[in-house]
Parts: sequence; structure tokens; C-alpha cells
Amino acid sequence: MNTARDLAVLALAASPETPVEQGDVSLALAGAELLDLVEAGALTVDADHIVPGARPQTGDHLLDEAAAAFVRQEPYESVEDWLWRRGQGLSAAYSAALESEGLATRSRARRLPVRPGRTVLLDTPERTRAEERRASGEPVFAALATAAGLQDDQPDTLEDLTDDTVTAVLAAVGDAVMELEGVRQRRAIENSAFDNIWRGGV
Repeated sequence: MNTARDLAVLALAASPETPVEQGDVSLALAGAELLDLVEAGALTVDADHIVPGARPQTGDHLLDEAAAAFVRQEPYESVEDWLWRRGQGLSAAYSAALESEGLATRSRARRLPVRPGRTVLLDTPERTRAEERRASGEPVFAALATAAGLQDDQPDTLEDLTDDTVTAVLAAVGDAVMELEGVRQRRAIENSAFDNIWRGGV
């Protein structure tokens, strides 16, 4: 039950030269939390809807928070709706948690030393574990890392997955990330059009 944390660690370890989209990371983290909570026996997925079970004490306050946030009355929440609701700001929440636990620190901005810079991951056993997990090629973790923009290659072994819950969650994460990218592209086109109009009118 550490998929979400391992993913958050890798996101913080990403190079500033190749930054990841925080929205993509947040959606992938929300999906990872679902899979962690499936493993903990806290939910099942029935026809793409989350059916809550017992509320486990996982020892991870963000996972416990996620389990407490499930809709517990029918009609249950869809996986897609959960990803958008839970995913909002989730990357920042994990970054703050890792920082509070001493696994990351704030760098200082070079131009404005009084202002904090980006959160930087420290060399810890947790970082080593996450990087080893990515290197292992574990298909589910690799799929989530790909959705988060942390690696380019989608594992071929995904086709061999037979767990309906896992495949449903991964598919929903992939669809949500593509939808978010579509929103970003539309905004970029709209902003570009507005800039052209503005320049033309000056």
C-alpha cells in the first residue's frame, strides 16, 4: 500500500528541466490511492463505480483521508468522478506531506532568496525504493507513472492484466489525463487567439 507515495516521490524527483504537469500527477495519484485502498480491502469497483468497504487504518494519513472521503450511499461515485474530485490539488498535498516528514525540502529561489523555491526531494530510502520500483518495470506502477508524465514508455505487459478493477482504474486515469490535456490545448488556442486580437488592436 505505497503506490501513491512512491508515485509522489518520483514526481518530486523529476528534473526541473523536464517538469511534469501537476494536474496529470494529481489524477494519477488519485488512481494510485484507489489501488492502494483496494489492496487494503477498503473498496471494490462494480461497473466502474466505487463501492466502499471498511475504513482501514493504513498508517498513511492521506490514504486514510481518501478512504473517509468515499461516497457511501447509492448511487455510488464513479471512478472517473472520484479522480476529478479527489485529484484536485492532490499533488501539492503529497508534496507537503513529504516535506513535513523530512523527505523533501524547499530550495531557495536564486533571484529572490527570501522566497521559497521548488520542493526538492532528498536522498532517502523512500526515494531509493520508488526509483527501484520504477526500474523493475512493474506494469501497474509503470502505467501510472506514464499517465503522470514521469516516463514515456507504456508497458506492453498491461495487455496481460486480468484484474478488472485494476484495468478499470488505469483506463479511467488514462482517459482523465487525455481529457485534461484536451482542456489545456483548448485554453492555449484560446489564449493565442486572444493575444493575436490584442496585438492587432494596439
